[in-house]
Amino acid sequence: MTLSVQQALEQRNATNHFDSARPVTDAQLQELLRLATLAPSAYNLQNWSFIAVRSATAKEQLKAAAYQQAKVTEAPLTLIVCGTLQAHRTLAARLQPSIDAKLLPTSVVESWVAMANGSHEGNAQLQRDEAFRSASLAAMALMLAAQSVGLSTGPMSGFDPAAVAQAFSLSPNEVPVMLITLGYAAPGNWAQKPREAVSTVLRTV
Repeated sequence: MTLSVQQALEQRNATNHFDSARPVTDAQLQELLRLATLAPSAYNLQNWSFIAVRSATAKEQLKAAAYQQAKVTEAPLTLIVCGTLQAHRTLAARLQPSIDAKLLPTSVVESWVAMANGSHEGNAQLQRDEAFRSASLAAMALMLAAQSVGLSTGPMSGFDPAAVAQAFSLSPNEVPVMLITLGYAAPGNWAQKPREAVSTVLRTV
């Protein structure tokens, strides 16, 4: 049974213990990434990339870069979610399918490309900010998609980005934003922790 978005949000938790005997299939992974890449990005930059860490050797490399956290090797796989720098330089190619499908006129695409080049070229901070925003949106989409079909995830910021980049031969334009362990939950995980009331985090002006 597939959960609704509301159910997935209400039931999702950060999973630390996985059933290592239950694999995630290639078909499951492909579908989750297809859904993840439906996430929004500025100008439709799609400035993200993913590395699925499956093999025992790769898991040990990632575990070493993630401060020896056991869930990296216990989960069937862990995704390295990266944001992409200098994505504005390939924006025209990313938007060409929208022209071909007659979703956007050429004039709009040319305008977007010009604006993206004008704001992003030479602006390392903006490129990094957009890379983190886009990769994080895609990561959340993936986690909700996984939850909706009975899979569990554990987002991780506890890792050495330089060590991950070196171990997995990331390009200079790939920034590791987070790790996401993926699989089926084993017993012993905490339920979703209570959140503050909306009234404490919302201001209406």
